[in-house]
Amino acid sequence: MSDRAPQPVERELPTDEARDLISLVRDIAQHEIAPKAAAEEDAGHFPREVFTLLSESGLLGLPYDSEYGGGEQPYEVYLQVLEELAAARLTVGLGVSVHTLASYGLATYGTKQQQVEHLPAMLGGGLLGAYCLSEPSSGSDAASLRTKAVRDGDEWVITGTKAWITHGGIADFYTVMARTGEDGPRGITAFLVPGDAEGLSAAAPEKKMGMKGSPTAQVHFDGVRVSDERRLGEEGQGFAIALSALDSGRLGIAACAIGVAQAALNEAVAYAAGRQQFGHPISDFQGLRFMLADMATQIEAGRALYLAAARLRDAGRPFAKLAAMAKLHCTDTAMKVTTDAVQVLGGYGYTADFPVERYMREAKVLQIVEGTNQIQRMVIARHLAGPEGR
Repeated sequence: MSDRAPQPVERELPTDEARDLISLVRDIAQHEIAPKAAAEEDAGHFPREVFTLLSESGLLGLPYDSEYGGGEQPYEVYLQVLEELAAARLTVGLGVSVHTLASYGLATYGTKQQQVEHLPAMLGGGLLGAYCLSEPSSGSDAASLRTKAVRDGDEWVITGTKAWITHGGIADFYTVMARTGEDGPRGITAFLVPGDAEGLSAAAPEKKMGMKGSPTAQVHFDGVRVSDERRLGEEGQGFAIALSALDSGRLGIAACAIGVAQAALNEAVAYAAGRQQFGHPISDFQGLRFMLADMATQIEAGRALYLAAARLRDAGRPFAKLAAMAKLHCTDTAMKVTTDAVQVLGGYGYTADFPVERYMREAKVLQIVEGTNQIQRMVIARHLAGPEGR
């Protein structure tokens, strides 16, 4: 095999601080994350110690206010950090994205008192969050959720089951959407629930195709009591909070997808340069060279798309359509590029001795989480042609 090392992605970053941040992330990825990724994924080990390190390094609250311990970085920088982390190990990159999603409701809709009380620990105090919207019978149709929160004096009593929860059972806090009123989206309210609340429990983690190191589980709420001080936003505002969070969260998924795709391309290029057939490196053969060129082009297009959406967000302009496009394109690209990387490696690509088979298994879930790619197409079409059935 070739000893040619892949070159780091050339990034356009707005400040020297951002460049130093990427250097820090690359150092952590190279020394603390990537060397253990394959073995720990195979063993189903969740790297909580890595998330502790990321928290201590100020990397779990990058897009949020420095007043509460956040990094106050623009989204175009935060997303490139996610990409670097996901290239080293998707469990880590996606985990940071989910934590950011779980912190969004409080950071964006919480009262000043709520933010002062809870955000510092969430952003830099070693806590890890989870986001609870989906249920066993409501996935894409999230507005039909059945988990209920009933008011009892100054408290709310939450009962129901959430499904497909990343960090389910290990999270320190859960941002939970529950029904407090009428059917449909206007009857949903958001709550910040402590991970050790009485009556909260998690089922055994799902047995998944990939990302075995990241626990995904149902979370049960059996009469969980939370004070009204843990309600986020107004009663009935929860679904709007959830959708707003997902617009930003989809950009996180897009960045993670490009990270996985980039890692797969790096493996494919290195293998092709070192693998000899018919007296030549296989990278000399035009058919394979064209595959690598297409893979690289798709990755660069995806990176440009998620950064364009991020810059709209940073400028305070509408970005939901471009976020859906980025999630759609980047995750489809990850699936295509990782599949092609397996093909480049041939039989070796189908073995666990090389990481491309893991990348391919991991890429699949990115087309599903935080709104399937069919839902993204619906979102994009609504922006273009208006709501269905007008």
